Amino acid sequence: MKLLTITTLLLSTLFTPIIAQQVPYGNNPETGDYFEAGGVKLYYEVYGTGSPILLLHGGVYGYIDEFGPLIPRLVNEGHQVICLATRGHVKSEVGDEPLSWEQRADDAYKMLRHLNIDSATVIGFSDGGQAALTLAARYPEAVTRVVAMGVGYFADKSEKSVSAVTSEILLKQAKNYFDARLKLMPDPSQWEKSLQMLNDLYNNKPFEASTLESIKCKVLFLNGERDGYFPVKTIVMAYELVPNSSLAIIPDCHHVVFHCNFPAVWESMIGFIK
Repeated sequence: MKLLTITTLLLSTLFTPIIAQQVPYGNNPETGDYFEAGGVKLYYEVYGTGSPILLLHGGVYGYIDEFGPLIPRLVNEGHQVICLATRGHVKSEVGDEPLSWEQRADDAYKMLRHLNIDSATVIGFSDGGQAALTLAARYPEAVTRVVAMGVGYFADKSEKSVSAVTSEILLKQAKNYFDARLKLMPDPSQWEKSLQMLNDLYNNKPFEASTLESIKCKVLFLNGERDGYFPVKTIVMAYELVPNSSLAIIPDCHHVVFHCNFPAVWESMIGFIK
């Protein structure tokens, strides 16, 4: 198994927004709120009105603000956009229960119910993509369709990278970035704990083929051709396992595909959502 590394290219795309943000996504007192799931306070934000779209962000580096380029575009298209901060990420508590994809799906489902939303389109990136697919499998009545970005399926689990992320490593890679995150956390002393829980999720709780095979709604897999975490063959495998799915590969793009080529991602996505 390969050791997980984060490339300079990935880091640069995360820290260089392609659209200047005036709205403090992920820390917006005008719309931010909390709800409780299993004794854990989870943070969320809601923007716009119309048909609901739930956004689920990535892991480790991921948070609501990574969707900064996407949120206003979806609002302008007439959608209510709901952004959930998953357990252990910035303003959401991590709790004590081990993390799992089923738990992520359950948290998202509970938030939709908290907001009295019967069903929504779900857009997820990386961890959020896997959570979105699990949500569709576990609660088919709550998901109209899924856009899963930066997601694949490893038939041979030994080919998947090993996650060994620590706070020390991350602060060496991007100190200013994570220092800003730490200031927003309800209990910064829990950050290392949440990272170890993420390592356990990635290394010991593989995404199962049965989850993908049981999905009934339409799914769009939207990935970068040069994704360093999910090679093209794993993306095609995921696409082939979901009965009612479509596939878009953005040429010469890496894992954070919507920061690499937002116009191509938007054009691939918006027709599918409509």
